[in-house]
Amino acid sequence: MTDDDFERIARLIYQRAGIVLARHKREMVYSRLSRRLRVHGLTRFHDYLTMLEASLSRSDHDEWPAFINALTTNLTAFFREPHHFVMLENFLRERLQRQATGQRAPLRIWCAAASTGEEPYSIAMVLREVLGAAANQVELIATDIDTDALREAELGIYPFERIAKLGEQRCKRFMLRGSGSRQGQVRVRPEIKQLVRYRHLNLLDSHWDLGSGFDVIFCRNVMIYFDKQTQSRLLDRFALMLKPDGLLFAGHSENFSWLNDAFTLRGQTVYTLSRRRTEGA
Repeated sequence: MTDDDFERIARLIYQRAGIVLARHKREMVYSRLSRRLRVHGLTRFHDYLTMLEASLSRSDHDEWPAFINALTTNLTAFFREPHHFVMLENFLRERLQRQATGQRAPLRIWCAAASTGEEPYSIAMVLREVLGAAANQVELIATDIDTDALREAELGIYPFERIAKLGEQRCKRFMLRGSGSRQGQVRVRPEIKQLVRYRHLNLLDSHWDLGSGFDVIFCRNVMIYFDKQTQSRLLDRFALMLKPDGLLFAGHSENFSWLNDAFTLRGQTVYTLSRRRTEGA
């Protein structure tokens, strides 16, 4: 991999997915994309990138998803950053009280970086715990740019060690232990899987086709891969998707307070629309 090759890769992944590749990521890029070269019987990154760019003029774009998947990081876990799920639970209970007073509106939740499914299934578990059977009325959409990760998420099958921090009670209630060829694995129970609707989506797409009026948006540990201009643009778009009293959950290392006036910090990496936005200023 030459310096020119790396710069081409960085430019292409930024254009297609908004991901900023720093130079210290070079070894990671080499390792992940080498597998794609082997698939195509190539030995030079230059030839692979030429093939990739040439595919734009053909109807066959199959390599582009593989290219993006290879350079996408899928670090996730069940109930990662647990304080967020406590806040989600409290938020849902507030909504229940409103419904009790006749203010009924369907709940909509968007998990904007579903990865391999741990996050949206964690949200679904909280929905079931708080709302019971009424959780079936909630629209929970989970999206990701990585098509391989989405396939794994839709299966809902995980090695047993992936649920080690889930807790015994939740494991028993929401997971099925595998046997035979599935020994050492667990499967998410159907009543939790059915709550989540998965879709492929690139946050850089000009149109998301998800509708608006979301009560909650989870977009955690995604913005760190974008530059400040892309982050600010996405925050403006999230603001249009969220209800005036909705919540935006961000990652533990993401701080948007100084970046954009669309949101105000409400809790630990949890945001609400700023008064300026809710008043339509």
